[in-house]
Amino acid sequence: MVPERLQPVLDETAELTRRFAERGHRLYLVGGVVRDLILNRFHEDADLDFTTDADPDGIEALVTGWADAVWTQGKRFGTIGCRKDGRTYELTTFRAEAYQPDSRKPEVAFAADIQADLSRRDFTVNAMALSLPDLELIDPFGGVADLAASRLRTPLDPSVSFSDDPLRMLRAARFIAGYGLEPGPAVVAAVEVLHPRLGIVSAERIRDELDKLMVVPVPGPGLWFLVSTGLAGEFLPELPGLALEQDPIHRHKDVLAHTIAVVEKTGPDRLLRLAALFHDVGKPKTRSFAKGGVSFHHHEVVGARMTRERMQALRYSVEDTETVTALVELHLRFHTYKMGWTDRAVRRYVRDAGPLLDRLNELTRSDCTTRNAARAKALARRMDELEARIAELRAQEELDAIRPELDGRAVMDILGVKPGPVVGKALNFLLELRLDEGPLGEQEATRRLLAWWADQQPQE
Repeated sequence: MVPERLQPVLDETAELTRRFAERGHRLYLVGGVVRDLILNRFHEDADLDFTTDADPDGIEALVTGWADAVWTQGKRFGTIGCRKDGRTYELTTFRAEAYQPDSRKPEVAFAADIQADLSRRDFTVNAMALSLPDLELIDPFGGVADLAASRLRTPLDPSVSFSDDPLRMLRAARFIAGYGLEPGPAVVAAVEVLHPRLGIVSAERIRDELDKLMVVPVPGPGLWFLVSTGLAGEFLPELPGLALEQDPIHRHKDVLAHTIAVVEKTGPDRLLRLAALFHDVGKPKTRSFAKGGVSFHHHEVVGARMTRERMQALRYSVEDTETVTALVELHLRFHTYKMGWTDRAVRRYVRDAGPLLDRLNELTRSDCTTRNAARAKALARRMDELEARIAELRAQEELDAIRPELDGRAVMDILGVKPGPVVGKALNFLLELRLDEGPLGEQEATRRLLAWWADQQPQE
């Protein structure tokens, strides 16, 4: 009897399976889809990966006419991609791949059978295949047993697996965190020795794998693995650098422990999690001692610059970099308003945060990891007060679109000037006025502008 959770996949792939069988080829579901079907974690919209004994030309011929779209960018690596009824499929010829010692790209060789193909995969929990249509589980390396025991192992010796594709060392962190797997001693030892080999992997592949780790529900165990094995030092040296700094404010003995706690307190928003990861990276460079204590003045400014440099090195988009950098730079802004939230302070906070306001508020809340219950309660109360003030002013004013009450054309008409720097200065004056005092109305704004303009004129 077919397990209920497998039937939809079996029905969906029946025609594809028939096409391959009629040409004398075997077709297997493989990798993550098999793992997640076993764990009952398969998502209905997930991509489906297959492996087959058909060569790339044969795969292309078999899916053409069945799929709604076919693409061949990966054909030289043995992979044909296609889409059918909104689902993406990848079909790959049995293969073995390995990096040469100094190469960023794998050299692909096709394998003779399914077991050889599975032996070259990253981890045993991903080295399982499900033959179609008979649903025989091919599990030569004990992936099911490792799932049951929460173990992370490699099909071959880990030094071979990680040499084949060094990115697998970083991928291990995601499986440790995302599936609650414990890395075996051989896996840990291999990463400790081989982590410099990550240097041959492109920044884009490293970035994409880091992003996947950042959105698992509890990324902490993966982050600790990166630091403890030395792997983080290869692409994110700022992270292990935080372990050197003592943090007297938060409940942790060092800034690294605090940082990982903040990451886990935020929701699985990729950019928010990255901001949490970077928010204190400026502390080592800004540490100073005075009156028997330690401080990190302006670490948010230094940290924002370091964040920008690291994200650019990892080839993040300009938009992603600007978002995360802004959150790092703004993450202490809340604490500058210790005397209470005046209308002016609220307007400036909202203006500076812009579309990042909700993320900034969540980062600020998550940044409190103190054991001191009274201090934590006080911070939460102040955040509640701020959000209440924002809601109150938002109901009265257009906080999300704060701008001068007169536009540039009106300024030029009132002052009798042409386009130029003076118009920008006048608009800045009006914006500051708007932030300080709220809506004034066009008549009062005009009066204030004329008074400001009179002050700008040379005295006779």
